[in-house]
Amino acid sequence: MRKRLLFVDDEQMILDGLRRALWSMRSDWDMQFVSSGKDALEALDRESFDAIISDMRMPQMDGVQLLDTVKEKHGQMVRIILSGQASKEAVLRSVLPAHQLLSKPCDLQQLKGRLSQAFASRDLLRNQPLASIVSRMRSLPSLPALYLELTEALQSENTSLRQIEEIIEKDVGMAAKILQLANSAFIAAHGRVSSLHEALSLIGAETVRSLTLSIHVFSQSSREPSTAAHFSALWVHSVAVAALAQRIAMQETRKKAVADEAFTTGLIHDVGKIVLLSEMANEYTRVIQEADGNPPSFHEMEMQQLGCTHGQVGAYLMSVWGLPSTIVQAVEYHDRPSELEGRDFAPLTAVHCADVIVSSSDTAHVNRDVELDAEYGQGLGVTGKITEWSENYAERMLAAEENRSL
Repeated sequence: MRKRLLFVDDEQMILDGLRRALWSMRSDWDMQFVSSGKDALEALDRESFDAIISDMRMPQMDGVQLLDTVKEKHGQMVRIILSGQASKEAVLRSVLPAHQLLSKPCDLQQLKGRLSQAFASRDLLRNQPLASIVSRMRSLPSLPALYLELTEALQSENTSLRQIEEIIEKDVGMAAKILQLANSAFIAAHGRVSSLHEALSLIGAETVRSLTLSIHVFSQSSREPSTAAHFSALWVHSVAVAALAQRIAMQETRKKAVADEAFTTGLIHDVGKIVLLSEMANEYTRVIQEADGNPPSFHEMEMQQLGCTHGQVGAYLMSVWGLPSTIVQAVEYHDRPSELEGRDFAPLTAVHCADVIVSSSDTAHVNRDVELDAEYGQGLGVTGKITEWSENYAERMLAAEENRSL
């Protein structure tokens, strides 16, 4: 079924150029072109679309105002802003209503790739109301203590970028949002950014300060007793998986870039659980309780009660936010990597192995959802190394526990 796209720009020449350039996509996309925000909203009232791509600077109603309205009334749509020479203030305003910010003139191959990735991830979700909820999300919740720590640190002009990074690398929600921003024209990076360290280096301390204190791009997780324990357990688990995945990747590849991506991917691999706990707390708490710490049951319960897995939910959010395909795929397949083609060691390999090791000794049922993918492990020759990595992990945990007791 063809996807329906709505393009908005007040310059007719731009619309005509897009129409000609995208003519080859007409078998996949049903496209309409309008010249104002008012016309766009009228078109949306008449019929449904899968995505809206709007210019930033337009008279009467600019792209940010338009997408803000679209987010509230038509939340299931993928929302993209095209920006030419917009001011920093205007760009910051776009962070909340837009999923992605692309440069203008638009790189059509980039646009095709990002939309195709988002549509492919969304089509895996059988629960369309849930897909709409995910599309509306402007941020992921952060642990209250880490949120407070970051805001206090940013109120000081003397806080270094490294100090900011040390806080954000402990928080799943903050890390995912920073990656979203780094992969947009907001940063104008050359190539896709898959490392949190690189993302923060590109964004800079002052922009993080503006996003946090002025735009309030981060939010806090619920303190409700029914979910607070699950959130805390997920954060501890995610940080542990990230650190172990980084060590495994460095040991196996000796490449810092691969190790950094493994850390970042490990940190956000369970992002779908955070979405489900924050947006569907009762339903997902029931999944966790009924799975009772049994990995096969966990996924059976997700499919039975939600029609999708937490990996698919997380992959969809990361895809509409424009993260690199390697991260999107790792989020989706971190528990069953053999379903992906390719048998080379990758950050996904390190994350899967780290997740298996960390989960095996985790007492929180929300984290007991993965077993070693034997076919994948044997194909890459890492199955025999699991015992060694597990022993090293256990030794590190024991040493850390002893240090805390001193």
